[in-house]
Amino acid sequence: MNKKGLAILMRARMRPSDSNSKISLFPLARPLAMLHFLIVGHGILSLSGKEKLNRATPDSQANQSGGSGMEPASDKGNDQTNFSCQNKRAFELVKESMHSAISMNKTEVLDAVLNDFTEGYFSLSGESRKALLLLLAKEYDLSRAQVRELIKQYLGLELPKADAAEEGNVVEESLLSPFYRIERNLRHALKPTYEVLFERLNTHRGGLKFLSILRADILSILAEENIPSLRALDSNLKEKLGTWLSPAALELHQITWDYPASLLEKIVAYEAVHPISNLLDLKRRLGVGRRCFGYLHPAIPGEPLIFIEVALLKTVAQTIQEVLWDDPPILEHAATCALFYSISSTQPGLTGINLGKFLIKRVITLVKRDMPQISIFATLSPIPGYMQWLLSKLASQLKLAETDDATRTSSDQSGSSFCENILEPEEERALLNLSEEYKAMKNGMEVMFHLLTTNDYTWANSPEMVSVLKPPLMRLCARYLLQEKKRGKALDSVANFHLQNGAMVERINWMADRSEKGQRQSAGIMVNYVYRLENIEENAQSYFSTGQIHSSDDILEYVKGVEA
Repeated sequence: MNKKGLAILMRARMRPSDSNSKISLFPLARPLAMLHFLIVGHGILSLSGKEKLNRATPDSQANQSGGSGMEPASDKGNDQTNFSCQNKRAFELVKESMHSAISMNKTEVLDAVLNDFTEGYFSLSGESRKALLLLLAKEYDLSRAQVRELIKQYLGLELPKADAAEEGNVVEESLLSPFYRIERNLRHALKPTYEVLFERLNTHRGGLKFLSILRADILSILAEENIPSLRALDSNLKEKLGTWLSPAALELHQITWDYPASLLEKIVAYEAVHPISNLLDLKRRLGVGRRCFGYLHPAIPGEPLIFIEVALLKTVAQTIQEVLWDDPPILEHAATCALFYSISSTQPGLTGINLGKFLIKRVITLVKRDMPQISIFATLSPIPGYMQWLLSKLASQLKLAETDDATRTSSDQSGSSFCENILEPEEERALLNLSEEYKAMKNGMEVMFHLLTTNDYTWANSPEMVSVLKPPLMRLCARYLLQEKKRGKALDSVANFHLQNGAMVERINWMADRSEKGQRQSAGIMVNYVYRLENIEENAQSYFSTGQIHSSDDILEYVKGVEA
């Protein structure tokens, strides 16, 4: 192995101990999962489960030391007391530095104060961070008494008469002057005090990265408990980050094997769709017939905020196997299709900020410029919510059918209006006729639910079961993508992402991802979204305004005759 490969491996091994990238409230599953890359790819590391945990969360030992059960019983009480005192002192120091960072006007010492605050924050336990964030959200919020008073003053003003306004600009300006003054004061009063902290951190070295980590902690707390004041703080910070991370401030890079090992290991660590298995796999994804583009920000050097992987192909791929293991790749001048097969964000704290929208459009422009023969821009995308939706649908319908059977009387045979047999008659018969065991079940939905909930996915290895399950699974997948919505938009998160960016649903592909993850998420089905350059803006606008989902005729055939 060359020095660069070894550097990537060793950086990957040590990465979780980097306190600046560590989020004690946020799970570190992605860097931990990357140890599979190290062990399987080169056999260099062999860490026990305990060692992995210790390396991944070195500061969590402090969080757990008061009750880990590992220390002698006689010292446990004293250790807990000492830890509590230390935690309290640390919290008070960070609280004071946060207050100074907000209230201080001396710019010559502000950098030092912000350094104290950020470093102190990283030293806090998860519970202390939560307490500090709640304090920030509540005690540094806006003054509602002041807002109410200003609104009262504003409502007490008398609007100028129409004839007075027509006399001239000078008179009009004089009459409107109180309105302008109160409106200005209202804008100032509606600005929470904690905005000062966010704005100062944004201009501080390393502050933008810190704000991303801060928001990841906020989101982690909100996932467990809905706290209105903290949600308001999150909304404010999200809006700020969205402004500071506008496309004009981001730099598009084509990431190659020549980039520093420190950046490449982040590609390995944060690949969220199709994990990179070893160095050869990484090198291949950055080599001939492949492209990797990432957005970087000058304030967070050497770390892509989001990156996209592209395969150059002759036609739109139908399986991920042919994308990841097509060896050797075709000659680039023969490619006519740029296939986006993975988009990954590296910053949990930027959740909800659509950087991918701008990334895809800029990548399309760049690829089209460098390779004019490319005429097709498509994706091979997972369908992460399909099986969750389908199994929930089957379970609820089975429960309704059971309840309906128990309550139905001989005089009332109509049944519940909520019951829906989601299977076609021929699908129902085929499922019940699979074997004698299944004939004893109540209906085809029960058979389907039973087959899809087996842990080892044995049905996928049985030609007979596959032939029976394929028609309903493909049909219901099309229904899920085109018709199942939440607040007027596609229920599936990946579908919603591409549709709001102007793509159309082109094709669904059977057994496109045979991995355990692919089976669990979508029964191995993947979908091609296509970006047609002449229709991108129109598609995006119609989806945004009316929720209209553009799709090919082939997809529509699956749901023909079914109302959306």
